[in-house]
Amino acid sequence: MKLTLGPLQYLWPTDRWRDFYFAIADEAPVDVVVIGETICSKRLHFMEAELAVVIERLEAAGKEVRLSTLALVTLDREANYQRALAQEDVRLVEANDLSALYLLKGRPHAVGPFINVYNAATARVLASNGATAICLPPELPASSIAAIARTCPDLDLEVFAFGRMPLAISARCAHARSKGRTKDNCQFVCQEDPDGITVNTISGQPFLALNGVQTLSHTCQALLERSDEWTAQGVSSLRLSPQTCDMVEVSSTFRGMLNGAIEPGQALTRLRDLYPDIPLSNGFHHGKSGAEWVARLRNAKDLAQ
Repeated sequence: MKLTLGPLQYLWPTDRWRDFYFAIADEAPVDVVVIGETICSKRLHFMEAELAVVIERLEAAGKEVRLSTLALVTLDREANYQRALAQEDVRLVEANDLSALYLLKGRPHAVGPFINVYNAATARVLASNGATAICLPPELPASSIAAIARTCPDLDLEVFAFGRMPLAISARCAHARSKGRTKDNCQFVCQEDPDGITVNTISGQPFLALNGVQTLSHTCQALLERSDEWTAQGVSSLRLSPQTCDMVEVSSTFRGMLNGAIEPGQALTRLRDLYPDIPLSNGFHHGKSGAEWVARLRNAKDLAQ
């Protein structure tokens, strides 16, 4: 069972961004690292100067590096960026937009959670296009994951196991508007909220989070199943999405759980200690509302049926 670190969805200062990935390279027991700007092309220059050295450090540490495309293309320069990225011939590219799928057609590539793969028919079409690995959307229940895996045994299927869940992306920037700015003159205000900005309901309950043009869940998904249970579902990798908590310890917790050294209950306690200000959830996985925390209801035998 592999562990994948998904792309950083937030805007962090260049030094912090670089040092984060250096720590992942040196200390985190992850197998794959997906890197690159996924949310807003205006953020690209924050990482460009350090991208090569970060990739070199990750690969020297034995990590497989994949390059993420943008999740939404609205400008010519963004389309040109996608075209250039699609020409990568050394590392696997992860498509997060349909335009990237067209550009990558006939070449091995991965598919990220921003592309809706809700059934086996869609997964088969993507596989025929060249996809070798798919990170399924975080809202899929366990039953759907198992159904897709049964009919697509040659695909590496990945599950979004930790992090605030990506729910929507827009051409407009609600994050900038919430601070009295426009998208074109945002002055990178999203950098003030390195874990997103909370959106409350009219009754004052935390509901969602804004991250630039992206809408995320307020809760942090945490899927704490044993390795044999994931294998029974046909899952070959778990994705951890970077948050402001200690992601080295988060990845170590998941690795320990998959190896049988840590029980799911212990893992839950650790994650709550590591990320205390954000509630954990697993409702989508159990067919409930995504913000719920559901006690473990299934076992490996049930999932395989």
